[in-house]
Amino acid sequence: MPLFGRQALVKLILVLILVGGGILLYGRYGTVVPNPVASAKVPAVPVGTAVAKQEDIALLLTGLGNIQPFQQTTVRPQVDGQLVDVSFREGSEVKAGEVLARLDARSYQAAVNQAIAKKAQDEAQLANARADVKRYQELVARNFISRQQLDTTQSQVAQLEAVVKGDSASIDNARVLLDYTTIRAPISGRVGIRLVDVGNIVHASDPNGIVNLTQLHPIAVVFSLPEDQVSRVLNAQKSGSLAVTVLSRDSQQVLDEGRLELVDNQIDQTTAMVKLKAISENKAGMLWPGQFVNAQLVVGTVKDAVTVPVGAVQRGQQGSFIWVVKTDGTVEPRPVKVGQISNGAALIEESIAAGETVVVTGQYRLQPGVSVVASAQIDDQKK
Repeated sequence: MPLFGRQALVKLILVLILVGGGILLYGRYGTVVPNPVASAKVPAVPVGTAVAKQEDIALLLTGLGNIQPFQQTTVRPQVDGQLVDVSFREGSEVKAGEVLARLDARSYQAAVNQAIAKKAQDEAQLANARADVKRYQELVARNFISRQQLDTTQSQVAQLEAVVKGDSASIDNARVLLDYTTIRAPISGRVGIRLVDVGNIVHASDPNGIVNLTQLHPIAVVFSLPEDQVSRVLNAQKSGSLAVTVLSRDSQQVLDEGRLELVDNQIDQTTAMVKLKAISENKAGMLWPGQFVNAQLVVGTVKDAVTVPVGAVQRGQQGSFIWVVKTDGTVEPRPVKVGQISNGAALIEESIAAGETVVVTGQYRLQPGVSVVASAQIDDQKK
């Protein structure tokens, strides 16, 4: 009985022919017939792009700081008395020397008048003593009186001259005390809330005073930087005064511009930070004592630096990288070294050239070699 039937034999021969044909085609073309579904073209990924720019970039050091008054004082009376008038309006700006309040001056005016009268009395006695000296000099020359009497009278003249000088000093002192009854602003600034009302008896020893006065123009900005930046700041100061930009807490608003005044003479060992003080004119009045701000200190400038929008910089296991759009429309990840990030722009120290196109948005869908299409061109790096 045959091992295979005729039909089974025919089927076996057909299978061998098909397998052999496949092997022959693979040997001739080096590949299999492509699958139409597998070879379909992958659509380009829409992304937001920007062009790397070349520009001069300021090197910035940013520190958290707070606003402090340039000068601040508590206006206190220098003599005791009843407060009879308050001339300032709470919260108003006043000039140095402007009258703020007045005390009852009647007793102090009386003291001035008394001192003047005492001087007049002593001056009259002095004039009489001088006349006696003149008369006694003539009598001594004629030997009508003794020399001792003349000497005694001359001594009285010297004593009375000293008394008159003391009277002049007493008048000056009384006038100073009288002037203290008019309370003036020692500095220009903004007055706060009134601490005492009219009619109260005030004393020079009162701890609270009458009102607090704060100078706001100019104003001080005190901020801190890490200790390893001290030498960098000091070296930058050798080239001249350093500019400071005062920003809001979220760094979204520029409040004012100023200049660095000083670097503190010691580093705080508990925080490893050093304090710096800048002076701002505060012309717009945006800075207020006690306010927390961010201070940006310019310590140099990088010429012809390459910058990209900060959104282009990605973080990976190997560090920072940027998706770069090649000339054929595909992308590649390129490792970069970021110098600083400020005002929405990242300073790229290597790997990216000016004019190259980088991906700013839509990176989560990218793979090396994927084609992209720009759905948005981001020109302003601060966005």
